[in-house]
Amino acid sequence: MAKSVLDRFKIRKGKVFEAPLEEAFGRLVTPFEEFIHRQSSSGILLMLSALAALIIANSPLQDTYKHLLHMPISIGSGNWELSLSLHHWINDGLMAIFFFLVGLELKREFMVGELSDLRQAVLPVMAAIGGMIVPALIYASLNSGAEGVRGWGIPMATDIAFAVGCIALLGSRVPRAVVTFLVALAIVDDLGAILVIAIWYTEQVNITALIASGCLVGLLALLNAAGVRRSSAYVFIGVLLWYGLYLAGVHATLAGVITAMALPAKPKYDPVAFSTFVKDIIRSFDRYFRPGDKIIANDALHARVMALGNGVNMAQSPLQRMETRLHIPVGFLVIPIFALANAGIPFDSFNSSTAVLNPVTLGVIAGLVVGKLIGIVGATWIGWKLGWGNLPKAANFQHIIGVALLAGIGFTMSIFIAELAFSGQDELLIQAKAGILLASVIAGIAGFLVLRNAPVSVDHEGELREEDDIENAEVGYPPHSAPQ
Repeated sequence: MAKSVLDRFKIRKGKVFEAPLEEAFGRLVTPFEEFIHRQSSSGILLMLSALAALIIANSPLQDTYKHLLHMPISIGSGNWELSLSLHHWINDGLMAIFFFLVGLELKREFMVGELSDLRQAVLPVMAAIGGMIVPALIYASLNSGAEGVRGWGIPMATDIAFAVGCIALLGSRVPRAVVTFLVALAIVDDLGAILVIAIWYTEQVNITALIASGCLVGLLALLNAAGVRRSSAYVFIGVLLWYGLYLAGVHATLAGVITAMALPAKPKYDPVAFSTFVKDIIRSFDRYFRPGDKIIANDALHARVMALGNGVNMAQSPLQRMETRLHIPVGFLVIPIFALANAGIPFDSFNSSTAVLNPVTLGVIAGLVVGKLIGIVGATWIGWKLGWGNLPKAANFQHIIGVALLAGIGFTMSIFIAELAFSGQDELLIQAKAGILLASVIAGIAGFLVLRNAPVSVDHEGELREEDDIENAEVGYPPHSAPQ
């Protein structure tokens, strides 16, 4: 097993303090930490949360479940009060944190990720557009002229956590570039879903509140231009923006995306400047250090340690720091709570096969499974044939088909859009959620099997050996000799 980054550096002199139970506690905690940081873990937890919601919604606890979700929760002071149901606090409030993370990922991808290079970005962007348009058309054609046509945006979305979780279960069988292709595609897909929510699922707009929200967006831009690097300042304005958009009638979760876009993406120090800074601090630290000194009792040493800590922060962009901090709470708290609150479908709502085979459910399934497959593979093939971009390294079209199927796992974003499309229409909402759950299961299993049976190219095997050699060298093992 690879050692942690810190463990790779050996302390040659001096003492390292260890608490009496630290080693034993570390042995207990380490497996849990590894589970938390494994890519597939958040997808597994999301799946378990959805399953728990289904069980609760079809158990004697069904009424308690509904009552809990509709329970009003108020915050306020003096004459001001904001009262929403628990369900609304989760979908409008807690999910704003999820959209904040989505916004951070979007900005990073467009600035330094796969989408920053036009040649690399063309195929994922085309695939994402095809994977949004075709599913929406299929759904709309099956619900043309019916009340359910408003849900055309539901099958457009892809759940990154579920899709990447499924592909991570295959480990080294899938080329790394294919995973990157899927993530880039899903990021563009999220951007499309955000635009759909902002434009088509916004009802009446309060112009005064919208103008006030625009002023807050301007303030966020001003903070960025002024070089403000404290994330807390942006988050504070973002909370005010959330309330402004809520009053304006625009979906308040968009405040998360807008705030993320304002967060600085460039660090204060580049690598050369940071290296020079660290060396200067260490030299100064050594000048003030005397044998027997303790940092806690030496103000000069403590000041230099503090300066070093501040410098470490300056070498990372606020966007990078915030994205790193949010991945675990969003993946292991926000999304599972959302699933618990929204995936509960009472099966007695479908009292016959006719009730299950309705246009909304069929439209969602056909859109997510068939539409995503046709749209993504078709758009990728067109872009590749026209020479606009290259397939991911060591990949073939079987990998693209597998990715297209996994993109049909709409879950989180699809349920979110369904809640907006069919607000107050419980029957249509249940039908849409049933389609989302069934489609996600079908797409996940099909995509997993296709990728599992995809041939591993010679180039990919060489790529894997090279990556293993790099990792082994970092932890002190010779090539191809890491312990099993």
